[in-house]
Amino acid sequence: MQGYILALDQGTTSCRALVFDRAGEIISTAQKEFEQHFPKPGWVEHDPLEIWEVQKEMAGKALEEANLDSRDIKAIGITNQRETVVVWDKNTGKPIYNAIVWQDKRTAAFCESLKKEGKQPMVREKTGLVIDAYFSGTKVKWILENVPGARNRAEAGELLMGTIDTWLIWKMSSGLLHITDVTNACRTLFLNLHTLEWDEEMLSLLDIPPSMLPEVKESSEVYGHTGGAFLSEGIPIAGIAGDQQAALFGQMCTRAGMVKNTYGTGCFMLMNIGDKPIVSKNNLLTSVGWKIDGKTTYVLEGSIFIAGAVVQWLRDGLKFFENSADIENLISGVPDSDGVYFVPAFAGMGAPYWNQQAKGAVFGLTRGSTDAHLARAAVESIAYQTMDVLRAMEADSGISISELRVDGGASVNSHLMQFQADVLNIAAIRPEIVETTVMGAAFLAGLAVGYWEDLDEIDKLWKVEQRFTPKGDPEKTKKGIAQWHRAIRAVEYWAADTEKEL
Repeated sequence: MQGYILALDQGTTSCRALVFDRAGEIISTAQKEFEQHFPKPGWVEHDPLEIWEVQKEMAGKALEEANLDSRDIKAIGITNQRETVVVWDKNTGKPIYNAIVWQDKRTAAFCESLKKEGKQPMVREKTGLVIDAYFSGTKVKWILENVPGARNRAEAGELLMGTIDTWLIWKMSSGLLHITDVTNACRTLFLNLHTLEWDEEMLSLLDIPPSMLPEVKESSEVYGHTGGAFLSEGIPIAGIAGDQQAALFGQMCTRAGMVKNTYGTGCFMLMNIGDKPIVSKNNLLTSVGWKIDGKTTYVLEGSIFIAGAVVQWLRDGLKFFENSADIENLISGVPDSDGVYFVPAFAGMGAPYWNQQAKGAVFGLTRGSTDAHLARAAVESIAYQTMDVLRAMEADSGISISELRVDGGASVNSHLMQFQADVLNIAAIRPEIVETTVMGAAFLAGLAVGYWEDLDEIDKLWKVEQRFTPKGDPEKTKKGIAQWHRAIRAVEYWAADTEKEL
């Protein structure tokens, strides 16, 4: 098949569009950031209409850059920030409130009340998730209870909800398709992980009218076609996967025991665990990796809320440098963090700690501490958090990991990748194309329309760019790990003490 695949990557801070050819090469790319809204401490919102307009603009720009028109596109794949959720009027197409972002913590108190009611075991068994403000479900409940008239309109069947994939496809298809795929659905708190259908008990627990929910589809199939509002009519929409599952697929981690870590705004590690879900005993999440041709692949996941975002904070909040890439030059000026440890719990702590009350903290500062030491501690915090998740993953699965496939924006930082290999004591492997999230979406779409014949053909497209093997002083590394865990305990103590006083 001639032509190209268009992959859309709707992320937490930007919208991107990339065009891929049969060799898996990127022909063109377009990217644009959109506004972040912080109406109250702990609240994070996006304007869904801005996301739609920016994503549409980038798709057009990507085609223009490649000197293509819409007839050259054989299928569209979509990957997206997962737990961010939109509620909109199905007749007007207008959102009734801003999208509430996955980082948002406004429903933390409600989540704590559910835990105190003893709901956690049931929720974990049914959904593979923990009760946390991170997931979409409690965000939808908040919108229905806080936007005037929303509850009545929802019960009257006037409102629709969806994660960002659902919102974009509804817009792209001119309102004909209200769908999601299993990878996004399993992050809502509404999906039963065993039946892969919306769970009545979970919907009842969160008081969500079933009429609001999209239809759940596989990750690779022709769902429908674009309407005139997006590029042109008739382009197949054929692949959907939440960003982290898309990256796992893009890394070709198609066999049980394979692991990838994506270093983006957050840091997300996924392990392919095969065709049966494992309920974690170590505070990890169980999710669907993908569903293709009726076969479901499950994953264990550790979600770290703040990774690349800590570099953005140093750039924008403390003005340490103008561009995020400049951090590598800054930290290369010092051999280590000089005893400084940074726990970037700006949005609480995710796996394996799951502490919603935690706040960011820096330990070990002296008069000799510089911006380079603090920046290095920030970068190292990404690797330390990843290490804690991997150890939990090994304990749950009973598999000792021999290598970690890495991708995402921060994986281009060779200092970070080398430090990651050192603290894990295994190889960190960076592929030639680190855009594995959007590649995964392209692969899923291409499979559905026969652009690529099968997984074997796609697997041959994945190539190693650099392998980082452990080189650090083992004793120094061991001491650093111990100090990191000391810093974590201090943050947990602070959080517990604050909660007690409140």
